[in-house]
Amino acid sequence: MRIELPPVGESVTESVIGKWLKRVGDSVEKYDPLVEVVTDKVNMEMPSPVSGVLTHILAQEGETVPMGAPIAEIEVEDEVPAQPEPAAPAAPAGTTGILLKDVAPVGPTGSGGVPTPPPSDLQEIPSPSRGKVRMGVSASSGKEQGKRRRYSPVVMRLAEEHNLDLSLLEGTGIGGRVTKKDVLRHLEAAPAAPAPATAPLEDETRLPLTPTRRLIAANMMRSATEIPQAWSITEVDVSGLVARREALKDGFREREGVNLTYLPFVLKAVAEALKENPLVNSSWDGDAIILKMRINIGIAVAAPAGLIVPVLHDADALSVSGIARRLDDLTRRARAGELTLDEVQGGTFTLNNTGALGSVASQPIINHPQAAILTTEAIVKRPVVVGDGIAIRSMMNICFTFDHRIMDGAEASAFTNAVKHRLEAIGPGTGVY
Repeated sequence: MRIELPPVGESVTESVIGKWLKRVGDSVEKYDPLVEVVTDKVNMEMPSPVSGVLTHILAQEGETVPMGAPIAEIEVEDEVPAQPEPAAPAAPAGTTGILLKDVAPVGPTGSGGVPTPPPSDLQEIPSPSRGKVRMGVSASSGKEQGKRRRYSPVVMRLAEEHNLDLSLLEGTGIGGRVTKKDVLRHLEAAPAAPAPATAPLEDETRLPLTPTRRLIAANMMRSATEIPQAWSITEVDVSGLVARREALKDGFREREGVNLTYLPFVLKAVAEALKENPLVNSSWDGDAIILKMRINIGIAVAAPAGLIVPVLHDADALSVSGIARRLDDLTRRARAGELTLDEVQGGTFTLNNTGALGSVASQPIINHPQAAILTTEAIVKRPVVVGDGIAIRSMMNICFTFDHRIMDGAEASAFTNAVKHRLEAIGPGTGVY
């Protein structure tokens, strides 16, 4: 039976095949992980919907596939076999005969030679002896006369890479089909090829794109080309925040079991500022601006596979303690590749803590189709004019990129100043709210 790529969300229309977890010829149990699927939201493992033997892989690793498209074929034990084609009808009177297609030629005595499949049914792979060799029926295998041999994409790829004539191999798969294991066994048994001469060092190395990097690139291009983006930077004196967090962090870790970083304080301030400035929590819809009633803040996380943005849903309803616990869980599972699709969907605004990487100023790109994105930069001690004197203060820049179709500088500044005032209000006497 054919296995189709199931829909994984309203906004996801296609996925990239990341890695096949089963190979052609492998037995598969129902609910076994079958293939890794990469979307612009999350990486996930797709389970097999049936038990059987994987006979064909129709979508190769790195290929972009629309939802609902067939990606593989699995032979199920109780699957109804294909019905034989009905016999050709007798020729009506007055006709010389009937042209038959896809059958073996018959001689005057009823005997038939080895059939030659039509060119459209032949596949070409490189041959060590000449440029191309057409793969049809193996003349050396009598039991396969009268039918074509079929090969999976994995087997064909191995044959191309190693200049291998598949007609010379005896298959151990279903119906005598040549499997990947047959090819690898043949290659291991073959004598090793002489080592190639040492080639001079090249000036460049070409790195193939991973599925995740390809999707990130596509989304960034869409954002940069569709959204007119403006940018601003605001200084924030976070000396009080630094002192308050230092006083709380040890007891918080013992009580909650997670570290108390600066980010939960920033997230709380951002959530409250979004409630005051709803235009920032919106999206562009051609002839209208859509205001989002829920405040779902995406947090950019650097994961081994690329940038992942888990979403803190209803962030305005959480305390700093609640945000810290939820944030620790989301970031940990994002780096381990364990997020669910719901945990990366529905974001209305994005926050990126580029300061953790040592940055003091950055110009972030909006996460399409949102209206804005904010970065928090590194906290740096430096001399600042306070009143009529100079003091050493802990300073942090917040950088804000916004969709200039939706808002202008006045609305953007109102939002960043709301964040600034909340962060600067935190001090030794304030509680963890």
